[in-house]
Amino acid sequence: MAMRRSRRAVAARRRKRRLDAVEHDLSGDQWAALREAWGGCAYCGATDRPLQRDCVLPLSRGGRYTLDNIAPACGPCNASKCNDEVTGWLRRKRYDERAFLERHAAIRALLAPPAPPSHGVA
Repeated sequence: MAMRRSRRAVAARRRKRRLDAVEHDLSGDQWAALREAWGGCAYCGATDRPLQRDCVLPLSRGGRYTLDNIAPACGPCNASKCNDEVTGWLRRKRYDERAFLERHAAIRALLAPPAPPSHGVA
């Protein structure tokens, strides 16, 4: 039992170091907007469960908590995906990979902050 706790503690410390090493800029307002835009779990569509922040590109693979990389996921989907690459995981679960990717891109475009005006020469 002590060995199991020790492994968990080591894993928790590694995760904290990974989190602390990169910039995370997802605001509470952005998270609320993402949940509203998706209307449920981004993967299975569940609306009857609490949603968690899931990194489309996992932290262990270089992902961050940003508007572009977070999708709302129900607990079962988030736990199942773990740190898998999203498209391979979607295929294994037999979810519609193309529909997810198209919707993810559309929601990112919808919620992206406006681009600064360009001051090009006419």
